[in-house]
Amino acid sequence: MSEVAYQKQAATRTRKKSRADEPSLYKVILLNDDYTTFDFVVSVLTGIFGKSVPEAVSITADVHRKGSGICGVFPRDIAETKVDMVIQSSKKAGFPLRCTMEKA
Repeated sequence: MSEVAYQKQAATRTRKKSRADEPSLYKVILLNDDYTTFDFVVSVLTGIFGKSVPEAVSITADVHRKGSGICGVFPRDIAETKVDMVIQSSKKAGFPLRCTMEKA
């Protein structure tokens, strides 16, 4: 086997291997309701998702106008943790804010 052919074959194996190792990604989505305050949603986005205030306000406006807003895209285990954190935080604050995830 020539050196060039060997390098191509090795590169192909490496690419296939790295694709298989990449975890599936999931979008974490906040859903609109008529009771959760704008300020609380902004605090969730800044506290749990690490968004800046202007970015959090923009996402919150999307949730209000469009019915939902994407908080971020994460590997499955992180997305599940973020959804659980939002739900627990909302319950503790007395709000019915819903959060879900779907494959990106």
